[in-house]
Amino acid sequence: MTSNAAPAAAAEEPLLIGLVSVSDRASGGVYADQGIPALEAWLASALTTPFCVETRLIADERPQIEATLTELADVARCHLILTTGGTGPARRDVTPEATLAVGTKEMPGFGEQMRQISLHFVPTAILSRQTAVIRESAGHAALILNLPGQPKAIAETLGGLKDADGATLVGGIFAAIPYCIDLIGGPYMETDPAVCKAFRPKSALRPQGNA
Repeated sequence: MTSNAAPAAAAEEPLLIGLVSVSDRASGGVYADQGIPALEAWLASALTTPFCVETRLIADERPQIEATLTELADVARCHLILTTGGTGPARRDVTPEATLAVGTKEMPGFGEQMRQISLHFVPTAILSRQTAVIRESAGHAALILNLPGQPKAIAETLGGLKDADGATLVGGIFAAIPYCIDLIGGPYMETDPAVCKAFRPKSALRPQGNA
């Protein structure tokens, strides 16, 4: 486990994030994995809440993906798990199937929004099968999301699209994640609004810096 930022001052449990890169070639050493570094860099820029990460680099094997997601949720007790890779239509792309198999609630809106964002760039975005689930087990819950495999697409789907003046054109999926984590009993997450402004109903807001 690696830590980002300083230790949390609040008594609330620390935010734990699992990062999983699913790639036969990267896990086999054919080339360096780019997914996990891209995820770590984006999270470091977006989150102002201290967090720790657990990283896993694995092959496109459904049993291994299911076991990894289950371990990160149930044993490492991550609150948020982000996967990258394995979401296309190729025969070896089985990340969505593994994700749905370990989930207890499906959250299809995340995948719908990711495809909407990607369609601004490529028509083949309709071939992407990203999805999201919540896994509940032994009093703990984790939100698991499938992200694209390319670093540029990861940043776009998480943060959304902005025009030259910085106005939001299409909202990224991460804006909804902190409130989702609230609802499943996880730590209160705060973000840098210049990167991604988290949305919560007024009744769910806490004073700035008192997470």
